Amino acid sequence: MIRSQLKTILDACFRQGVDDGSWSDQGAGRFTLEVPKHEGQGDFSTNMALVLAGIEKRKPRDIASVLVKLLEKQTDFIDRLEIAGPGFVNIHIRADVWQRLIPAVLAEEKIFGRSLIGNGRRVMVEFVSANPTGPLSIGHGRQAILGDAIARLLEATGHSVYREYYYNNAGRQMRVLGESTRARYLELLGIEHPFPEDGYQGEYIKEIAQALIDEAGDSLKNHKDVTPFTAKAEELIFKDISATLSRMGIAFDNYYNEQSLYNDGHIDSVVAELRAKGLVYEHEGAVWFKTTDFGQEKDRVIIKSTGEPTYRLPDIAYHREKFRRNFDWLVDIFGSDHIATVPDVLAGVQALGFDPSKVTVVLHQFVTLTRDGKQVKMSTRKATFVTVDELLDLVGVDVARFFFMMRKADSQLEFDLGLATKEGQENPVYYVQYGHARLCSILHQAEEKGVDRLPFTDVEPALLAEPEELKLLKNIAAFPGMIESSALELAPHRVIFFLMELAGLFHSFYNKHKVLTDDTGLTQARLYLVDALRVVFRNGLQIVGLSAPEKM
Repeated sequence: MIRSQLKTILDACFRQGVDDGSWSDQGAGRFTLEVPKHEGQGDFSTNMALVLAGIEKRKPRDIASVLVKLLEKQTDFIDRLEIAGPGFVNIHIRADVWQRLIPAVLAEEKIFGRSLIGNGRRVMVEFVSANPTGPLSIGHGRQAILGDAIARLLEATGHSVYREYYYNNAGRQMRVLGESTRARYLELLGIEHPFPEDGYQGEYIKEIAQALIDEAGDSLKNHKDVTPFTAKAEELIFKDISATLSRMGIAFDNYYNEQSLYNDGHIDSVVAELRAKGLVYEHEGAVWFKTTDFGQEKDRVIIKSTGEPTYRLPDIAYHREKFRRNFDWLVDIFGSDHIATVPDVLAGVQALGFDPSKVTVVLHQFVTLTRDGKQVKMSTRKATFVTVDELLDLVGVDVARFFFMMRKADSQLEFDLGLATKEGQENPVYYVQYGHARLCSILHQAEEKGVDRLPFTDVEPALLAEPEELKLLKNIAAFPGMIESSALELAPHRVIFFLMELAGLFHSFYNKHKVLTDDTGLTQARLYLVDALRVVFRNGLQIVGLSAPEKM
């Protein structure tokens, strides 16, 4: 909003400098306009003079002086300017510019912060993609919330988003699942049978076996093929996974079945295409992909000597099918255990003639549950790990979603159960949500007291001159840009950081200043500020899938 207006002014000053012969046009589009990290350095800062100095072979501060003279003409927008450091120009915006933004916020209401910068760009976001071999773990939970929040941010910025879950129902892990279920089935029938050495543990396997007995009795006791056991386990586990995802408010447009890659011949055709290009060879009975041709340190096996594909091969085939569906951007959300395979898959994509730069991989670190600074090992009913459902039972959906987004994806996440289960303002979720509820309460109190809101044209926005008020107004103005950058950088944690900071600023303002005062003019102005803040809190929370309660 205000930043884009200033960028327009800055671009006009650049063009004026070109017309005046102050510099050439080679610097067009190469300078930036940023919000300084430290207070006192202006509302915005530009490096235009430094960029132009490098091109023109002149002193940055000399060019900065020319730029300042051009910007000084914008007296209705800019309050003051200063040249800092080697040649940065710090720009201070007039207070009334911030004060006048409120009507635009309230006019846009539910769409404030949303934009069309995505221009309908078709984006596939693949996330969760957990094997149907057990309930969702808290690691899957982090990925589910991260992927969903990224998809929501992209939608909020005008992208056409397609959510996909890659359904890993092929390969060795499914055979082991079937064997584990058969062993428990026979055990429940009182028939001795060895349990697979690397079989799936957990009460959920016994529950699946019992369901088979309830359905088929002992008719499968002599069945040598594990197919019916695998099928029942897959059916019930995926039903459980779907229920957990639905509980978190997550839905997918498609579940892509890994087995279809085999059934439809995609696995064989990928190998054939790579072979035709001279990019695979056989060694010691295995089939190797020449990943060294694409910058890797060593080649990779894609088909083992047993004839079984490694997980790289179906991943490459799956990504080829993604490209064939004509998406403009492919976003993959993976756990950090995929870090070694990502380069191989991208090499495969390139080898098959597609542009790997259209694939963005977000790798997230693991989750540790802690209480009082110590790791918590919760007893589990359904598995040998903590399930998402158990966590949701303990802390609720909003808290889980918020905590999973509180750190950058590539940062280790310590999920503090002690903090997450508190219902006071020390819990960051409630601290932010209470900000929205308090704002709604103030507006409700004004109605109860019979305060009639005047049109903004009859209000004096200049009364919003306290430092705390100006800080709040500047944060309101920064909200749309923050949403855009969070979406393009696939970084929902930035929304959480923003909301936490805004909540701190608002609570600080509220503790220091009354909104409903004896001064009618001040009350009217502050009610407009409160209303604009309400819009930002609600939209910020909802864009990343959190609720915005009006009462707490």
